[in-house]
Parts: sequence; structure tokens; C-alpha cells
Amino acid sequence: MKLSTVRYWLRPRVRRTVKWGVLGLAGAQLAAATTVWGVDTLRKRRQSPGDEFPRTDPVGVGVADSELTVYTYGEHVYAAMLEAIRGAREYVFFETFIWKDDAVGEEFKRELVAAADRGVQVYVVFDSWGNLVVPPPFKRFPDSVHTLKFPLWRPGLLTLNMRKSGRDHRKILVVDGETGFVGGYNIGELYATQWRDTHLRVEGPAVWELDNAFVDFWNAHRKPHHPELEDRGAHSWDSRIRAARNSPSSMLFPVRGAYIDAMDRARRHVLITQGYFIPDPEFLEAMLGAARRGVDVRVLIPEVSNHVLADWVARSFYDRILRGGVSIWLYQGAMVHAKTATVDGRWTTIGTTNIDRMSMLGNFEINLEIHDRDLAAHMEQVFATDLTNARPLTIEEWERRSFLARVGEALLHPLRWLF
Repeated sequence: MKLSTVRYWLRPRVRRTVKWGVLGLAGAQLAAATTVWGVDTLRKRRQSPGDEFPRTDPVGVGVADSELTVYTYGEHVYAAMLEAIRGAREYVFFETFIWKDDAVGEEFKRELVAAADRGVQVYVVFDSWGNLVVPPPFKRFPDSVHTLKFPLWRPGLLTLNMRKSGRDHRKILVVDGETGFVGGYNIGELYATQWRDTHLRVEGPAVWELDNAFVDFWNAHRKPHHPELEDRGAHSWDSRIRAARNSPSSMLFPVRGAYIDAMDRARRHVLITQGYFIPDPEFLEAMLGAARRGVDVRVLIPEVSNHVLADWVARSFYDRILRGGVSIWLYQGAMVHAKTATVDGRWTTIGTTNIDRMSMLGNFEINLEIHDRDLAAHMEQVFATDLTNARPLTIEEWERRSFLARVGEALLHPLRWLF
């Protein structure tokens, strides 16, 4: 038989084999995703609200002529944020990813409108995708409040253009350039008492880092009817507190670089707390590289998060992480949603950025980097408190997982680029 004849005979069969192989894999992934989602839905229906979890009381720490206060309980930080809004004299910048139309959300909306009514300039930004299920009437504000709804539909979604597809995942509040807040807390009753998250209050000249971040975002995305905000420049410049801002429209992702740089420098310990932990290859290698040098690397994550598919994708990394000498701690009874890390008692980051592709290389995010031993010591205390409500995942336990679990992890691992 001639070679050309063999090729003619093989080509359609190879194409059919490839096609059905791809369709079979996609079908298996869909079946796995549907199964874990269904099981998780049943679990949540049967689950009562979690017990009260341990928390660290907010304490002010002086850094670079500013005072930083770490909050680990939603009711505490909401009370501080509302107090700041009520005391506003000149302006309020408010930006959030999720803003629920419940009692907590209504109180924030009421105080922002009241501030505008007494002559304060109020600027509000929220993400349309993050609030897709929130009723439209709640998302309407009087003309006295300057409102920017970050659009649901962006042209890069279909063309995979990173510059025009990211969500606004940031959570910022700035009042009069004197007080600022940033961290993982969205706005809603659920987060007030049932989620373990971390937020930071800043008072003093370092507030400019958050003020400037809001101004730049507003001016870059405002519509013609929105007023332009003044770019005032910093009154002082102290590198001990700096904002790292991920901006996909500018293809800038410094938060990822800050983490990797800190882990590359680590000599004693790296303590990471995350709600969703799906590291990319370079991040994972920096973490494992620190562990190979003898650094105590610990990652605290929820045993069960609010996104079950993200949990299963994350599980596909556990084998390499555990065998690489990094310890995994699973938080119990509540959703830990914090996005923090501290290294060697000298470097800390607190902000909005998850360790996954969407946050590290996709969304608009902001983290503060703080170089200060007192704040790092406080964050080590926060981490130690959280460990009292967590259990270690050992390599022995991990090796005992079922065959079906291993298959599910393998099938869902390729979906890591969706998170």
C-alpha cells in the first residue's frame, strides 16, 4: 500500500479520534464539576451557620508617622468604617466588589447618601458582576452621590484581551484623605459575623496610597458625566508603606511580584492566609524554594470555601506542596477570606488579592506592603490565633484519599486558569 494511501486512510480516523477524545475529556470534566457542585449544594442546605471563631482584637500600630489597625471581625471593621463616613467633612471615596442589599448594606448606603446630603462629595464604585444578583433598586443612588458602576460586559471577555476583561475586585474606603480602609471584606451581613477576613485601617500620611489608588481608577474609568478627580500627589514619601496595585488595563501586576520577592528573601518563616489558593508555577516555585532553604512556610486556607470548584482545583496542588515541605492548615467552621502574608517578622501584605490567576493576573486589585517589625509581630499573633481554629493536613492523610478524589483532582486541574 502506498504511503499516500495510508495517509489518506488515517487522516479522517485521527481527526475523529482527537475530536472524540477532546469531547470525552470535556464531558468528564463537566461531570466532575457537576458532581462536586451538587454535593456541595446539598451540604450547604444542611449546614447551620458556623460557630463563633477566635479573633484578634484590633490594635493600633505606629508605622511611618501613620497608625495602622488590623481588623479580623466584620462587625468591628464595619463599625469603624461607618463612624468614619459619619464624620466626613469634605469627601468620601467608597469602592467595593460585593455590596449586599441586606441590613448592613442598607446602613452603608444610608450613611453615604446622608453624607452627600450634608454637602460631602461622595464617590462610589462597585462591580456590576459582583452585584449581579443584587436587585436593581438598591444599586440606584440620588444624583448627589457620584456613582460608577464598573460594567458587567467588557469587550475583552470574548477576545480574551486581558486589558479589557478584568473585574474590579478592590475594597477601599477613604475619608477626607485622613482615614482609609482596605482589605478582604465585602459589604453584607454574612461577612459581618460568619466569615473570618482581614481589613486594615490607615490613619495619617499613608492614607495617600489608598486615596491615590481610588483617584487613578476613577479617572481611568469614569464616563463623560462623571467629574474628574484631582491628582494631588503625595505630601510625603515613605517606602515602609506602599500600595501594590494590579491593573490589567495597564498590564501591571505588582502584587504577584511582591509576594515572590518576599519569599525569595525569606530566611525564617512565611505565613500566608488565603481564601482561595491556586498558585501559578512561578509563585509555587518561590514558595517551594523557600521551603528547600529550611524556611518554615505555612499556608492557612478554609477546609471548605464558598467556591467548591476552586477548592477542588486547589487540591490538585496539595501533593506537590506537602511533599515540598510546605505545611497546609485547614480553617474550621467558617470561611476564611483574608488575603494576607507576613515574612520573617519584617514584611507584611494586607489587601484584596487572592493567590489565583484571576486576582494575580486578571482583576483590579490592591494590597498594601508594610515593612515594619511591630506590625509583622501583630500579624504573627493573628496567624497564631487562627491556627487554634485550624488543623494541619499531613502527607499521610493526603495519601489516604480515595481513588475517586484523585480522579476528580486530575480532571479539574486544567480548570485552574478559570480561577
